[in-house]
Amino acid sequence: MTIAVIDYGMGNLHSVAKALEHVTHEHVVVTRDPRRIHGATRLVLPGQGAIRDCMSELQKAELKGLVQELLSSQSKPLLGVCVGQQMLLDHSEENGGIDCLGFLPGQVRRFRDDLLDANGERLKVPHMGWNQVYQHHNHPLWAGIEDGARFYFVHSYYVDAQDDDTIFGTTDYGGTQAHVAVGRGSVFAVQFHPEKSANDGLRLLENFVNWAP
Repeated sequence: MTIAVIDYGMGNLHSVAKALEHVTHEHVVVTRDPRRIHGATRLVLPGQGAIRDCMSELQKAELKGLVQELLSSQSKPLLGVCVGQQMLLDHSEENGGIDCLGFLPGQVRRFRDDLLDANGERLKVPHMGWNQVYQHHNHPLWAGIEDGARFYFVHSYYVDAQDDDTIFGTTDYGGTQAHVAVGRGSVFAVQFHPEKSANDGLRLLENFVNWAP
């Protein structure tokens, strides 16, 4: 069995691959070869940087149609990470407005610049560092992870999903509820970086490897 980390030129590909290798004996490959992606048993869609660049590079790599086909068919488990989560939504406010893959209904919005913490201090954008994730619905990928566990974030834009049943995890940042774990069927996606989130991040990756949707 093979886990394919989809390489379209954007994202922390090798860190994700190394973290997966740490939790599984399955073969992990970083690839943009459509045959290897089709032949894999599980897929990871990473992403890092601006959404415009991610969508553009996915198209340039001639992988956009393949990813949309895999999302539509629900034929194998797929994990989206960081901008790989945002890409699953309908639309992003970033870069003046960018259409995304449209797998999940909802928008990607920018954190306001006037957010305050509990002490009334201005919060920085991007949201960077460790924050608690609250499990909105049960999901196999939360197995062994406590509600309110802390994960590592780096993002200025956040998912605002439209359908409650697609929301599996939330984070509060200055009173803004970001939907940081979303999914449907065989697809699960997170805004945080599991590969940088210590034991709970590794546990989520292990749960993904063992997930049988």
